[in-house]
Amino acid sequence: QVQLVESGGGLVQAGGSLRLSCAASRSIVSVNVMGWYRQAPGKQRELVTTITSGGGTSYVGAVKGRFTISRDNAKNTVYLQMNNLKPEDTAIYYCNANTYGLNYWGQGTQVTVSS
Repeated sequence: QVQLVESGGGLVQAGGSLRLSCAASRSIVSVNVMGWYRQAPGKQRELVTTITSGGGTSYVGAVKGRFTISRDNAKNTVYLQMNNLKPEDTAIYYCNANTYGLNYWGQGTQVTVSS
């Protein structure tokens, strides 16, 4: 089992940056895939980006070139660097750990981008 705690959300103007953190309760070295999802008001939760245990990354088209996911196994933490933020990035951002077919979620952190 893994507990995840997100932090780093907030209010930022369009064009600004934020860095989200996801701290895990145990080592993430063996976690197959860590990812960030987001859910905007009135919309379904969507996948934003993932990073595998081997360091491979993937991004949804809307954030490519603006967002960067990374992991620090020594700190049991995954990061999401978000640059050039847009109002449409406004959402609750959730950290996810997928390991051995099980999904674990954090409680989410709110990101609001004003125009």
